[in-house]
Amino acid sequence: MSAEHKATLVKYLQAARDALVWKLEGLSEYDKRRPMTATGTNLIGLVKHMAGVEADYFLSCFGQTLDDQPEWMKQEGEVNEDMWAFPSETTNEIVELYRRVWAVVDEAIESIDLDTVGHVSWWENSEASLELLLVHVTAETHRHAGHADIIREMIDGQTGVWESSPNMPGKSQEWWEAYRSSLERTAKEA
Repeated sequence: MSAEHKATLVKYLQAARDALVWKLEGLSEYDKRRPMTATGTNLIGLVKHMAGVEADYFLSCFGQTLDDQPEWMKQEGEVNEDMWAFPSETTNEIVELYRRVWAVVDEAIESIDLDTVGHVSWWENSEASLELLLVHVTAETHRHAGHADIIREMIDGQTGVWESSPNMPGKSQEWWEAYRSSLERTAKEA
């Protein structure tokens, strides 16, 4: 595989990382942390989770570790411990941890060939190439960025992939309210 192919994979991973972190901007601590679904999904929890996911897939699976990693990354804690922030964990700490993981992971990715096989102990077939793991984690990060899109829209109406790209038709609030109402009527009629 070419260096260009690896660079393309990393580019799409970084786009998802950036989108996920951007969803936190401008919100109160409460809004970043509050559970927005019946299963407790929250914005800062998505970021924290992805920091752990990247450390696991790109470091642990290739026999590496993150220096000074938090306790929740070192051992099995309570269920979903990586999906929310403790009161003692600040947003800045979690975002900085995620960015630190990016830097270490990007160095690891750069030093490992795409066809190098890592060991994913929690998968049934535990052998996976770096290329497969890049695709897997990029898809998972984009999935969680999508969750963050919906949560952010529920909190304050903000939409988009990133600040400069709302990725939505430029319509007025009145238009959107009428549109949503028409969808509600259609759903009831069905």
